[in-house]
Amino acid sequence: MSSTRPLITIDWGTSSLRGARLGASGQVLESREFPRGILTVPPGQFEAVFHELFGDWMQASGALCLISGMAGSRQGWQEAPYCPCPAGFTELGQHLLWLQPGRIALVPGLSCLGTDALNTPDVMRGEEVQIFGALQMAGRDNATLVLPGTHSKWVQVQGGRVTDFQTFMTGEVFALMSQQSILGKTLDLSGAFDEAAFLQGVNQSQQAGSVLHHLFAVRTLGLFERLSATQLPSYLSGLLIGEELRTQTINTDSGAVILVGSNTLTQRYSLALQHLGIACQSHGAEATWAGLFALASAC
Repeated sequence: MSSTRPLITIDWGTSSLRGARLGASGQVLESREFPRGILTVPPGQFEAVFHELFGDWMQASGALCLISGMAGSRQGWQEAPYCPCPAGFTELGQHLLWLQPGRIALVPGLSCLGTDALNTPDVMRGEEVQIFGALQMAGRDNATLVLPGTHSKWVQVQGGRVTDFQTFMTGEVFALMSQQSILGKTLDLSGAFDEAAFLQGVNQSQQAGSVLHHLFAVRTLGLFERLSATQLPSYLSGLLIGEELRTQTINTDSGAVILVGSNTLTQRYSLALQHLGIACQSHGAEATWAGLFALASAC
């Protein structure tokens, strides 16, 4: 892409839509955010919503727009088939789905196959640009990255290419356990985050025994007043995040683990990792724009 060409970057998720107009060196010139995730858009109306919210930006001569996230899903604007791993900028660029040739494209997301007996597939949409953006910002070609969220991702990168990743339903399980299970009768979600209780959960996750048993113990710790109702959510959070960490073999030879996501979640993962003696660094929402800028530059 020519450095003088206007670049519009869009992150269109399930529940929200945000965009940024980037300058020649990738700096954010202007940004917008709307509660217009793909679930709010009627079938066939994606183009109309896009032009309503970003049409003025697209009027710039030679404007290029890259759209990442769930807009490329089966429920989105148009399905962009996943790009299989291993994949880097070159492979992503080759799999862009052009809605308007040379002008508007959907970033495809990534897929990989597990090494288990079923070769279980895994997928991501939107996180791939965060990964490459964080790598650019960190100046790294080899790394383990963690993207916390409703469905947390653990990602392995070698030579600037995503070689493997795994998805964990940590955030969703926390919501289900704390709001729709018997545990919800014991804990109080209105309290402040309790670091000590969180680390107790992390420690317990590293002990022998099934996580299913450890989950029920959230209730009994409350019943026997070992932890207060306001401490229990932090304990549960530590237990689930710790379970994620327990399953991972983390190679620190390539440097600190890179966390990408909101401050609230990356702070918790950082706390758990450091408690277990694992160095890490964090990047926020800016990784999305950095990744889309780098992808556009490679096109």
